[in-house]
Amino acid sequence: MNPDLTQAITLEGKLVRLEPLTMAHLPALLEIAQLEDYPYTAVPKSQLEMQRYIQAALDEQAQGQALPFATVDKRASRVVGSTRFMAFEYWPWPKNSPHHRPLRPDAVEIGHTWLAPPAQRTGLNTEAKLLMLTHAFEKLGVRRVTLKTDARNLRSRRAIERLGAHLDGILRAHRPAADGGIRDSAMYSILAEEWPAIKTRLLGLLAQKNPA
Repeated sequence: MNPDLTQAITLEGKLVRLEPLTMAHLPALLEIAQLEDYPYTAVPKSQLEMQRYIQAALDEQAQGQALPFATVDKRASRVVGSTRFMAFEYWPWPKNSPHHRPLRPDAVEIGHTWLAPPAQRTGLNTEAKLLMLTHAFEKLGVRRVTLKTDARNLRSRRAIERLGAHLDGILRAHRPAADGGIRDSAMYSILAEEWPAIKTRLLGLLAQKNPA
């Protein structure tokens, strides 16, 4: 693990700002958490649950295991959700391998993503993913970005697929589900060699949604 990679940063585009998650975001996140049931995503509904949710993210950040953000709609100056980098992977390359990069991650996951209903399927989500993928591939230099969701969550799966991510498969009985059951997880990935074409595609989608 490399704590330097999880130092608080801000990723900003024309529509959206991903700013370091702090406890100050609790009231806004709690307010938008009430706008939808989020049946397949663990979105805290009470003040205590939200406090624990944010604190857990900050604890993981301090341990070099996550980089959490609050998602802000710049046009409305309003918090509309949260997301984070997580599950940093450091593969055990031999020291004489050309792939060996001490303290640099080989892969990372984008997860814990949830958005208020008005921000879903908009340029906000597309630009947020563009910002995060750019950081992952062009700053961190990872070889793979993982995205996963409850296999039943068709809306989330379509959103991931619109990014250009590849479905690697379904992990059956993978983890507890947000509704209290046992979840099958749909596992997706984007590879470094796929990133240039995906970046061009996302920029095109943003231009269509928000023409100059």
